Amino acid sequence: MREQVRGYQRWVVKIGSAMVTGDGRGLDREAIAAWARQLAELRAEGREIVIVTSGAVAEGMARLGWEERPDSLPKLQAAAAVGQMGLVEAYAEGLARHGTHSAQILLTHDDLVDRSRYLNARSTLRTLLGLGVVPVVNENDTVATDEIRFGDNDTLAALVANLVEADMLVILTDQAGLFDADPRKDPDARLLHEVTAGDPSLEAMASPEGGRLGRGGMYTKVMAAARAARSGAATVVAAGSEADVLCRLAAGESLGTHFRPATNRLAARKQWLAGQLRVRGRLQVDAGAARAVAEQGRSLLPVGATAVTGNFSRGELVSIVGPDGREFARGLVNYPSDDAERLIGCASADIADVVGYREENELVHRDNLVLL
Repeated sequence: MREQVRGYQRWVVKIGSAMVTGDGRGLDREAIAAWARQLAELRAEGREIVIVTSGAVAEGMARLGWEERPDSLPKLQAAAAVGQMGLVEAYAEGLARHGTHSAQILLTHDDLVDRSRYLNARSTLRTLLGLGVVPVVNENDTVATDEIRFGDNDTLAALVANLVEADMLVILTDQAGLFDADPRKDPDARLLHEVTAGDPSLEAMASPEGGRLGRGGMYTKVMAAARAARSGAATVVAAGSEADVLCRLAAGESLGTHFRPATNRLAARKQWLAGQLRVRGRLQVDAGAARAVAEQGRSLLPVGATAVTGNFSRGELVSIVGPDGREFARGLVNYPSDDAERLIGCASADIADVVGYREENELVHRDNLVLL
């Protein structure tokens, strides 16, 4: 674990409600400032960081003087609206002290189910990371409903890890990690230092009980680790109260529980592309493009396309076939079928002139492509 974690470059760090709000007493600005300092240090080492934070509802409750989490969805949405102001401000101030910019990203389940919105969110996050900005992500509780909400920010953090193709998901919580029994009930419970994400036996060990402020529990963290592993990300669940926990993890110290993915990141990503989506259309390419994609690991550029078949939207899965009509790859297309057809044989520099905008330079990026 030690050497692996030291090599992880793209982190998603999830910080729970109890950690952020001092167990419901309002925002713990001192703790947030300490995490911001650590995150800035990781950024200075060249790592890319995305924060997924809980705390908007809890902070809103504190500001409104509510001691118990309301059951009413409109009241939860109202609390989130009140609390989100202070939550984002605290992270922005903490990171700014160390010369690091931050950005607010609010997501709902629909944003990650709809392929076009998924790619828009992905592009925004990747652009922010490229600019050295730390995105601060939270569920958009002010508009989410029971039907579309993630249910807990552990799930959201795992999906964000998939979205940005993170190397590691870190979940900071009020527990030291995953134990083989509930340590609140069993004094002999033993901390598990290293496990395999998705192992069914782990679910039986994890408590499904959430805290007074949150909707999660260790069970949701086990499930989040399994979800993150689908794109090859490792997960560490550790105590947020540990001094310099993030810097110590980055230095290779063994803290909390490390959930290893069963397959490497690239293999997991390719399996997801190959097996989870239905092909919506076809891109035929010339011999040069086929060689570049199949043999050199290149993206598919518009200049190499010779024909477009089918009716598809941006972000949907398409077949890529060679001059002989044989399918040799599949990938998520960056342009809808009408625009893709207009871009046949086009140089990437001319995309905006041809279709009036430019989302990407490629028809299909190599990160979103699998060879068959």
